[in-house]
Amino acid sequence: MEIYEIVTYFTLLLLLFSAARVVTTSNVIHAAISLVFTLALTATLFLLLSTQFVALVLVLVYIGAVVVLFLFGVMITRAPLGKNAELDNDKNKLIGASISGSIFLLFSYILVNGFDGEIVITSGSSTELLGEILLSRFVFPFEIDLLSQSLLQVKLF
Repeated sequence: MEIYEIVTYFTLLLLLFSAARVVTTSNVIHAAISLVFTLALTATLFLLLSTQFVALVLVLVYIGAVVVLFLFGVMITRAPLGKNAELDNDKNKLIGASISGSIFLLFSYILVNGFDGEIVITSGSSTELLGEILLSRFVFPFEIDLLSQSLLQVKLF
């Protein structure tokens, strides 16, 4: 095994543990912190796949904005910080585990049989290729989208 594979498997193991912690904890603050770790580890996986733009967007948009707003919302509304007995539902855990396990097995089967394991590396980084696509073929729709977003932010009195 190469060091790249060891780092990838270790990151995946931490990602699975952190994602499981997000959905199994009954404390909202612990779930939000575990979500931050999950998103950071996902960004690490994107960096290992040489997709720096996606990793940066994940960190800036999700960790930097969404989770911070979620934590502010929890703190401002004074949500209960301890365990909540109303959220604990023991009778549907087996059904949820079987459905999520079957979805996992289905996606695993599709991923294993859908790709041949060959890595194709093109010239240039993903950010460079994305910039070329946005500023050549899709420059007009990109500019229209930016214009419409800026017009929606203008408040008319």
